[in-house]
Amino acid sequence: MSPEATGNQPTGNQPTGGHPADKHPKPEYPQQDQRHPGDTEEMEPRPDHGERTYRGSGRLAGRCALITGGDSGIGRAVALAFAREGADVAFSHLPEEENEARETARLVEDAGRRAVAVACDIREEAECRRLVQRAAADLGRIDVLVNNAAFQMAQSDGIDGISTEQFDRVMRTNLYGMFFITKLALPHIPQGGCIINTTSVQAYQPKPHLLDYAMTKGAIVTFTQGLAQNLAERGIRVNAVAPGPVWTPLIPSTLPDTSQFGAKSLLQRPAQPAEMAPGYVYLASEDATYVTAEILNATGGTPLP
Repeated sequence: MSPEATGNQPTGNQPTGGHPADKHPKPEYPQQDQRHPGDTEEMEPRPDHGERTYRGSGRLAGRCALITGGDSGIGRAVALAFAREGADVAFSHLPEEENEARETARLVEDAGRRAVAVACDIREEAECRRLVQRAAADLGRIDVLVNNAAFQMAQSDGIDGISTEQFDRVMRTNLYGMFFITKLALPHIPQGGCIINTTSVQAYQPKPHLLDYAMTKGAIVTFTQGLAQNLAERGIRVNAVAPGPVWTPLIPSTLPDTSQFGAKSLLQRPAQPAEMAPGYVYLASEDATYVTAEILNATGGTPLP
């Protein structure tokens, strides 16, 4: 098979195979706290983004993708998988996440694909415009848009603990940014392109300590299914992935108890980011050309509608 068909994966950096769950079937997650937005390097255990496990097969060869929040967690895993499947990748990150962004860019470039990292705050429409313009100019078009960036902050006393400042940040990051970027990106998405949003198990089974975050994830489900109807005639598919508990820097930087994170899932553990990426690859690929308005659940066994 040609290098192009395998995402131009360099021979010196081939993944070794295996599965993330094989490495840490039920790993221990010691209590740990970080300042937001968190640091992958300081997490114990280190998240697996598929660096040594994800093998591409050319499913996105020649595609161009824009991913928000691509510096770490699910966004990094999706960027890596897309690159190893043959796609060039532009991604957004917060200005304070430069180190994380450099690592994502390195992983994409090691796969032989182009990486475009853009520091911006997607709460602001002007910043969203700059992001889309940069991605379209550098990549030429946007075949796949992944709206993944999100903010959460747990409050033990629920609505009483949610300040106006926090509520505004959650809404503007999770909803305004997604809306702005989608609307601005549409002129650059050709027929046959697609949009993939990241919702959550919280959309269907909201926890009181994440009330504002859960609200936005429910709205993303509605946005996904409504936009799919809006764009069907233009030949653009719109779907979403609903993760359950996933071990990302957002967890130690926003939740008070990390030691039991994911333990109540049917699989009794949180997912690694690498376990989410194949769902995004599927929805972006030619295998899903008849799939739109769909929510792909990856919850570790929590049944959702």
